Amino acid sequence: MKKLLVLLALVIGGWQFYQSRENIPVVEQTGSVYMPATTTRTTPGFRCDGRQYCSQMHSRAEAEFFLRHCPNTKMDGDRDGVPCENDSRF
Repeated sequence: MKKLLVLLALVIGGWQFYQSRENIPVVEQTGSVYMPATTTRTTPGFRCDGRQYCSQMHSRAEAEFFLRHCPNTKMDGDRDGVPCENDSRF
């Protein structure tokens, strides 16, 4: 019974910590413009891995993620927030 209470307390504490972390606004730098980061729950599992160019992306969603979250991307020449505008694959 004591182990069950300790386990329950850990689960509740972990859940409260998780909830408090979701409400913290994170600001990341994209080029010379600061943009707030979107929550990672809405992104389909992309992660920054050093890719920078449209030719290295597999989808528009992936390009948008890299533009918003990863440093040194070169996919938005006119800096309007829309990546790979001239890439006919998307």
